[in-house]
Amino acid sequence: MYAFIKSGGKQYKVAEGQTIDVDLLGDQKQVTFDEVLFLSGKDPSQLKGCVVHGEVVEKVKADKVIAFKYKKCKNYRRTVGHRQKYSRVKITKIAHG
Repeated sequence: MYAFIKSGGKQYKVAEGQTIDVDLLGDQKQVTFDEVLFLSGKDPSQLKGCVVHGEVVEKVKADKVIAFKYKKCKNYRRTVGHRQKYSRVKITKIAHG
């Protein structure tokens, strides 16, 4: 069984036992995603009590992204780096009400 959930403005396809990276969730260990958009084998009108439970395994950082601005003949160079932080979540249970 799989489900589509929404977290942080993004949508994820999840199944039990799967590990996903979502936007940073804070210091909580247990997570409940209550915005279930689709559940396999269920009619869309029956999604009222569906939730997806997970546990935060670790906090990780993505690879660094470098933005470089340059204008020729003007001696203008700017370098900016960014590293996004994620929470790695293991899906433990998909509960349908």
